[in-house]
Amino acid sequence: MTLCISRSLLGRIVSLAAAEKDEICGLLLGGGGRISAIRTAANVAADPAIHFEIDPAVLIAAHREARAGGPAVIGHYHSHPSGYPLPSATDMASAVPDGSYWMIVAAGGGRLWRAEPGEAGGVRFAAAALDIM
Repeated sequence: MTLCISRSLLGRIVSLAAAEKDEICGLLLGGGGRISAIRTAANVAADPAIHFEIDPAVLIAAHREARAGGPAVIGHYHSHPSGYPLPSATDMASAVPDGSYWMIVAAGGGRLWRAEPGEAGGVRFAAAALDIM
């Protein structure tokens, strides 16, 4: 599946990542094949230099708003400050094969992945197309 995102929204995510030495994270909101908004979140991981954990309060609030008619939470974004926009071993270990989107930002750009069922109940990240409008 292809997801659309505006150039300005993608630029905002990339700028947020470039401004921090630690991993940043947040939520991708939208539906109908489009990322229409993001919700920034604090990285509450024990070691944010090499891991990310979205602030649970932000995640819960976004899901509540979606149930009340707001945009759906379709995935999240995070950065790899000194790496590549590819899923890491930590990402693989943390992911749930629920079909959600993972945008990984690094080296001034972002790539989109989808967490899908893999072998033996594990996770596989499938590359997803990102149409920048």
